Amino acid sequence: MAGLQAGAPTPTAITVHGQSRVLEVAFSDKSVFRISFELMRVYSPSAEVQGHGPGQEVLQTGKREVDLVQIESVGNYAVKPTFSDGHDSGLFSWDYLYHLGKNQDSLFGDYLQRLQAAGAHRDAPMQGAGGEQACASH
Repeated sequence: MAGLQAGAPTPTAITVHGQSRVLEVAFSDKSVFRISFELMRVYSPSAEVQGHGPGQEVLQTGKREVDLVQIESVGNYAVKPTFSDGHDSGLFSWDYLYHLGKNQDSLFGDYLQRLQAAGAHRDAPMQGAGGEQACASH
C-alpha cells in the first residue's frame, strides 16, 4: 500500500494524542480517524512486520502499551513514526493511514483472531524464531 493513489483523500491534520495513544488523522473527504498506536504498530507496513511476501507476516505481541515517540513527514505522501519499542522502519502512506482508519475495527478483530490461533497474547513479549525473546524493534 505504498504511495498515493490519484484522487485519494489526503490528510488535512495529523494530531498525536500521547495520553490516549492514538493518532488522529483528518482527511480531505472530511473523514476523521483515531488510530491506536497499537494498531499502527502491529500493522506497520515495514518488511519487519509484513515480511517480503504473502505468508511471511510476523505476528506482533507486546504492543498494547507502545507509544509514538516521534513522527516525521516523508515528502508529500507519508509519515514515518518511531515507536517506543524502537521500531521505526515503516512508512505510512496517506493511502495506508486511510485504510487503517477506515478498517480499524475489522483489522483489530483479525489481529485478535490471529493471536488466538497462534496461542499468543497481546501483552506477551515478542519471541524470536527459536523461542528466545526477540529484539524490541522486531
